[in-house]
Amino acid sequence: MNNEPIRIGTLGTGRMAGNLGRLWAGKGHRIFFGSRDPRRANALAESAGPQARGGTYAEAVAFGAVILLAIPWTVVEETLRSLGSLDGKILVDMTNPIRQTEAGMELALNHTMSFAEAIAKQAPGAQVVKAFNTIYFAVLEKPAFGAEQASSFFCGDDERAKAVVARLSRDLGFEPVDSGPLRNARLLEPLAVLWMQLAFSAGYGSDIAFKLLKR
Repeated sequence: MNNEPIRIGTLGTGRMAGNLGRLWAGKGHRIFFGSRDPRRANALAESAGPQARGGTYAEAVAFGAVILLAIPWTVVEETLRSLGSLDGKILVDMTNPIRQTEAGMELALNHTMSFAEAIAKQAPGAQVVKAFNTIYFAVLEKPAFGAEQASSFFCGDDERAKAVVARLSRDLGFEPVDSGPLRNARLLEPLAVLWMQLAFSAGYGSDIAFKLLKR
């Protein structure tokens, strides 16, 4: 995709999808917000400017070279099933398979299979990249912490797809961190649980982010 604008379709119009879409539209990318309620998608697109449009999930998939999966993990399977083939699409999975228990938040899956890998099995023609699942929606607009950039961790099996995600991360002001093959989503999904525990249980608050430090 070089330096040309990227066509991005979102499945979902929540705070993550909304912030990402608006920010990417501001960088010149073309955005199509997809929703079960096209009126909500159109309103969000209007707020994002002339680079954005809104409509249904199916329209977002038809539009985007990159598809942002930004819906609750519990409805992902039925949503993907309703959309049919995603052959050739870069499918960015930012979901977190988390459930609330008496002891707090925990992964709904064990550590021998990530939700991203399950998605890849359901959408075999797509290049799945796990990304943006460890970043809070408000931090998207403020990725700098003093002189440091927050890290944006991602993983996947397709190098071209990961290069596109790295570019989109840099466009937001994050430091992209290639975290290896898609199986390493088994590590990134628990990292999101750690972020939530730190932010909401340990008292650090939500204005925090992870940073990979190097020498």
